[in-house]
Amino acid sequence: MASAVPAAMERPHFIGIGGAGMSGIARILARRGAEVAGSDARESETAASLRALGATVHIGHAAGNVAAATTAVVVSSAIRADNPELVRAAELGVPVVHRSDALAALMDGLRSIAVAGTHGKTTTTSMLAVALTELGLDPSYAIGGDLAGPGTNARHGEGEVFVAEADESDRSFQKYDPEVAIVLNVELDHHANYASMDEIYESFEAFAAKIRPGGALVVGEHEGARELARRVAAARDDLTVVRVGEGADSDARITAVQPRGMTSEVTVVLDGAEHAFTVSVPGRHYAHNAAAALAAGARAGVDPSALAKALTAYTGVGRRLQLKGEAAGVQVIDSYAHHPTEMTADLEAMRGAVGDSRLLVVFQPHLFSRTQELGAEMGQALALADASVVLDIYPAREDPLPGVTSALITDAARTAGADVTDAPDKAAVPGIVAGMARPGDFVLTMGAGDVTDLGPLVLARLADGA
Repeated sequence: MASAVPAAMERPHFIGIGGAGMSGIARILARRGAEVAGSDARESETAASLRALGATVHIGHAAGNVAAATTAVVVSSAIRADNPELVRAAELGVPVVHRSDALAALMDGLRSIAVAGTHGKTTTTSMLAVALTELGLDPSYAIGGDLAGPGTNARHGEGEVFVAEADESDRSFQKYDPEVAIVLNVELDHHANYASMDEIYESFEAFAAKIRPGGALVVGEHEGARELARRVAAARDDLTVVRVGEGADSDARITAVQPRGMTSEVTVVLDGAEHAFTVSVPGRHYAHNAAAALAAGARAGVDPSALAKALTAYTGVGRRLQLKGEAAGVQVIDSYAHHPTEMTADLEAMRGAVGDSRLLVVFQPHLFSRTQELGAEMGQALALADASVVLDIYPAREDPLPGVTSALITDAARTAGADVTDAPDKAAVPGIVAGMARPGDFVLTMGAGDVTDLGPLVLARLADGA
């Protein structure tokens, strides 16, 4: 069993404590009894919830936020070297700990399941966390999004299992040594950190190499994941490789995905037994996520029949085709999709769910580097919508790149026959969308940035009749 608080983490300070990954680790440490402090750029519900757990949360970054008694400063790869709190940590001689190292320390001594892949990590991790909780196994978990039921992204449980989302973007997932690992897909992304598919494969192979002897690697049907499985199987004979998919070569074979509006009925054959259950979000890719969760839980020793039933308790996670509300006969749904593969999957899922209704998309590109490399594919994906509104690029941690704008997307979208409206003024978007929408339409806000904030504003304008 893991110790209550890892060494040197008794009084941690988190720079960017409101982030999805950082807040989860802070939450677990607070539950374990650590004196948690941190800072974030703006006030948020996350900051308020951490304060409710006893954490000290400062708004704004300043050297004075780092107390002299701090035992470690926790950072993510997004924190710049000139951050005043990071500079202050160096002056005080306080150790700086990367978020992934902190999470690895929290998992130490527990039976961990790590969920990796270019897409689908948050959903699959959430499905496992909910199902294991439903079965009374009291797992700990750290997820990159808030579960719809508990409304939180992390939990400290008393059980022996820790389920964690494993982020490949900065290679930090190589810090973990899981008993079971899931790799849903392997695809070129995070262009600021990876120059080629060879580098991507090398990174995922390093992650798979850390799986504990006698453990299992569960891979999705994506060709990149299957190629990884072939490489890992050739390098290690002490692992069980489980292939999930609809093909005949799948060990966990999906034999049916039946759409039911915004849900799906899924059937999976695993180890010769058939398991049927409901997935609370539409689309084949979410059915594949659920099948991967089922296979991973089974390899961890959970009865698959009970686990399949427990998966029906999953009711969604924030920003993964999350219903934000309805006004004037228009439903507004939020999607975190920001890579062309994710965008296409969510748009195809919504097309199947909405039937003959119109699908309007509000898309915010995420990162200049990603737009530079994949802007044309993003535009092609938007052709699946009836009409789209495209915002300026959300920079996140990046500086602008010369010549890289949303026009790379909108030009490609129009070439593909899409109806696209440019919206450089984000404040004007709620009015634009409200003017476009008609009763019966579905509006999908899409992207990894702050486009999610527009959903409630669109609903308000619709309710006002604007």
